Formats: sequence, C-alpha cells, structure tokens
Amino acid sequence: MVERISLTDMNAGETGTAVEFIGGRGVHNRLCALGIRPGKKITRVNAAFGRGPIIVRVGSTQIALGFGMSYKVIVEVER
Repeated sequence: MVERISLTDMNAGETGTAVEFIGGRGVHNRLCALGIRPGKKITRVNAAFGRGPIIVRVGSTQIALGFGMSYKVIVEVER
C-alpha cells in the first residue's frame, strides 16, 4: 500500500519518493536547489524527537532540513 505523507511523518531509515511540495515558489526553489525534486528518492536518516532538524539522504548527499520545511515535502512511501 502506497501512502502520501509528509517528510516529518517518515520513520528513520524509511525511503520514499518526493511527489509534491506544499508552498510557493520560494519553497520550491529552495528545495530544488538542495537537490530535492519531485521523483527523487529520499531516505530519512535520523529519528530525533520533537521539532528539531530532520536529516535526509538524497542520492549520496545528506541534508538537514528544518521541521517547517520538512513538513512541506510530501512523499509516497510503500508500507
């Protein structure tokens, strides 16, 4: 079963495919500049509690995103 969830709802080690961004042109441009684009595979690396930064792996690059920006990334996850 494929679910659409935000990046903040993923578990550590879980991989999904970015499908859309919630937000305007600024959010879209910032995420694309970091290498997060629709269709790319994203793996959540950390399992920190609270609203701290979320570390993700896109390709061979690790990126730390703030909680607010991570909430705006919608991914499809196979569960």
